[in-house]
Amino acid sequence: MDRAEALLIGGRSGAGKTTIGWEVSARLRAAAVSHAILEGDFMGQVHPAPEGDPDRSWITARNLAAVWANFAELGYRRLIYTNTLSVLPEAAGMFQRAMGADVRIVRVLLTASDATAGERLTGRELGSELAEGLRASAHKARLLDSRVPPDTVRVTTDGRTVTDIASEVVAATGWTGDPAADAL
Repeated sequence: MDRAEALLIGGRSGAGKTTIGWEVSARLRAAAVSHAILEGDFMGQVHPAPEGDPDRSWITARNLAAVWANFAELGYRRLIYTNTLSVLPEAAGMFQRAMGADVRIVRVLLTASDATAGERLTGRELGSELAEGLRASAHKARLLDSRVPPDTVRVTTDGRTVTDIASEVVAATGWTGDPAADAL
């Protein structure tokens, strides 16, 4: 396989992106499917923001390109990338520049109700940013719902197990070529 492929897992804070990304990786490892995984939130974590890059999109794109170049040099062609807004149409250019113009992009939007996201965030946000995190999560849920491309696979996470959700996400990629392996 020469063509690069990216599984973009997006969703509001508290939807389960990181947890599902790692479970998808575990399922792909079990099926002997070569891949790399990146937590997109870490690609632009600098303070202060670079001059001229207030939303840190330039540094994120630059870091993605550098890390992907290392993965590609080692022969990897599939990437799992988790980040809230990675499924929006404007993010595609960043992946095309980093992975090649013909990269196959699979977008998965994880959704969660306000109650579910609130419960998850309250359980993990132990510092000073809970209130802002809850507000931003609700805002981004509405933004994502209205702006993701029509081919985005929407996966509800409320009341479901991690393994059940990951099965649905792996199936959306077609990377195993085996529906039985996708349902491990």
